[in-house]
Amino acid sequence: MTPASSRNPDTSPDIFRTQQQRIHSEPQAGNYNEHLNKLRAAVLGANDGIVSVAATVVGVAGATADRGSIFLVAAAAVSAGALSMALGEYVSVSSQKDSQQALIDLETRELQDMPEEEFEELVEILREKGMSRDTARSAARELTQKNALKAHLDFELGLDEEDIPSPMGAAIASALAFFVGSMLPTLAILLPPAQIAIPVTFGVVLVALALTGWLGARLGGSPHRLRAATRLVVGGALALAATFAIGTLLGTGAVG
Repeated sequence: MTPASSRNPDTSPDIFRTQQQRIHSEPQAGNYNEHLNKLRAAVLGANDGIVSVAATVVGVAGATADRGSIFLVAAAAVSAGALSMALGEYVSVSSQKDSQQALIDLETRELQDMPEEEFEELVEILREKGMSRDTARSAARELTQKNALKAHLDFELGLDEEDIPSPMGAAIASALAFFVGSMLPTLAILLPPAQIAIPVTFGVVLVALALTGWLGARLGGSPHRLRAATRLVVGGALALAATFAIGTLLGTGAVG
């Protein structure tokens, strides 16, 4: 009878279940990439809304204490920024979509015009991933029979024909993220008394940037959360200080 200590640990039912749970709990590449892309757009949109609108209203507040003027400038900055973010994201994702579609069309034509060459190409790709020739040919044959285009797009190009991004969806998400982020400096400069509006705006913006930097790093799986937050805080502080100084100089010059 074989001693328990000499058994193969991989055959243990408990360990097998643990391995299965670990496999299913790990993010799949496609979903993970999609998650990161959405996170990137949301974080960038919110940060742009916070920093750009904050820098604008602080600069104007440095030149004038008139709340009406500050409100008009804030409204213009929010509207222009949200539209700019939406347009930029729409153009960027549209270009990406067109490029992906062109690659899909090319691969479709190649499969129709030279199926044997494409089959051998898939075999070689699988061999490069560590399969033996016989195993690679068997796997390539099975993949081709099931969905040749999907297999070639996946292994050759890392694409999925069913996972083409939506330009309009990206534009709307980016504009909304910018708008939400821009509301923080807008409300911070307009709601408090005029005497403390600028310090309050500085504080609110820097805290918000620290939180978005830390949260973005955490959701993205980066261990450098403090570093990410510090980068945003330092950059935001420099932008606010610069625009406030420029606004103050312009306001003083206008009065003089």
